[in-house]
Amino acid sequence: MIDFSGTYTDQYQLTMGQVYFQKGEAEKTAVFDYFFRKLPFDGGFAVFAGLDTLLDILENFRFSKEDIKYLKTLDLNKDYLDFLKDFRFRGKVYSMREGELVFPGEPVVRVEANIIEAQIVETLLLNILNFQTLIATKATRMEIQAKGRMLIDFGLRRAQGIGGYHASRAAMVGGFDATSNTRSGRDFGFAVSGTMAHSFIQSYEEELEAFRDFAKAHPNNSILLVDTYNTLKSGVPNAITVGKEMESRGEKLKGIRLDSGDLAYLSRRSREMLDEAGLDYVKIAVSNQLDEHLIKSLIDQEAPIDVFGVGTSLVTGKPDAALDGVYKLAHFKDQPRIKLSETISKITLPHRKQVYRLLDESGNFLGADVICLLDEQDPKMMFHPYDRLKYQDISAVNKEKLLELVMEDQKRTRKRKSVEDISNFRRERLQKLPPEFKRFSYPHIYKVGLSEDLRDERNTLIDAHKEKKS
Repeated sequence: MIDFSGTYTDQYQLTMGQVYFQKGEAEKTAVFDYFFRKLPFDGGFAVFAGLDTLLDILENFRFSKEDIKYLKTLDLNKDYLDFLKDFRFRGKVYSMREGELVFPGEPVVRVEANIIEAQIVETLLLNILNFQTLIATKATRMEIQAKGRMLIDFGLRRAQGIGGYHASRAAMVGGFDATSNTRSGRDFGFAVSGTMAHSFIQSYEEELEAFRDFAKAHPNNSILLVDTYNTLKSGVPNAITVGKEMESRGEKLKGIRLDSGDLAYLSRRSREMLDEAGLDYVKIAVSNQLDEHLIKSLIDQEAPIDVFGVGTSLVTGKPDAALDGVYKLAHFKDQPRIKLSETISKITLPHRKQVYRLLDESGNFLGADVICLLDEQDPKMMFHPYDRLKYQDISAVNKEKLLELVMEDQKRTRKRKSVEDISNFRRERLQKLPPEFKRFSYPHIYKVGLSEDLRDERNTLIDAHKEKKS
């Protein structure tokens, strides 16, 4: 695993930090919000992932001797480098639960720390949370379309370098059942799964001989790749032969895998051939450039597929490739801070904040979250972030607080969750989300609004900055 030490950051975090240090502001408290502006994949929600990974790193985040030696070559101040030798993240992190469904514009994580700590961890936080949230969201879209079929991550070989390590974790958060990535399986404790490559079969003179040897070596977990030469005339018949031979030894062939061609047609014909041979228990797995669109198509065609192996589109977040999560200053030196922009949607929200989810009487989501000032306990009105004419009375609506303290003074405040627990929580939240937000195409837009007090505070700051310019 990569060494996440202090130099896992952008240089400008360090150069800005030196200015704060030299001005004597190193211990001034800053508050930053992590949020994103656009849902990926034209979907109706995103799945928050990567929090536990981030907290694990932050607990031990520091500058090593090697880091300091390298930083000396970057012309940084000697006293500042001495300060960095003792760097630890001692701030507080408030966050939504990992696996939560999250929406554009709302603070998903709030960091409160001295300005140098808060600044240096920005790049790390964005790197971890943006990527895992993107992949977990992609995985969930596939899980919904697979309708209970098994999903396996096959993406390590197509991932962007070491990104495949955390992509496997995010895939499990998003509902996948296993991964081919044995290192992720070892470190995160989830199931690993794999079959064989075409090269294995090509290395034999006869396909049947390759199948037999594999089955003998793996009597309890044999899945045979049947499309190396001719799926229906060679691969499946040879798999049937081996399957019957295994039965005679008191064993069972676990499955076959299709990796090319018309997967709906080939899976249907393969199922017929297996069933006719009395091998109705043998599963059919498919792979080859799968994504949620192709999975949906295959399910809509009632293709008899039991397992989907997904690689490239999963671990690269295709076609979006990145989540546009940002980390913006909201409070510093006891004053609210705001970033203005000619693009009104890029104007940030000042102050420490809390997010409430609006619920119906059954505890299901109403389709709206409200962002408010931290000390507001029960906001009564919700306003559109930019349209002054749109607002809603929420005084009688049940509300659920979403941001909780998860780290303080170098230690997480809550027990680490297993990936399985996180994924189960995600499923629970999905059940509470109305179906119109889970539609595959043109989902309903989930509302994120502001409390009256937060809206007024933001507008006051906007007006104050306009006065300075005039």
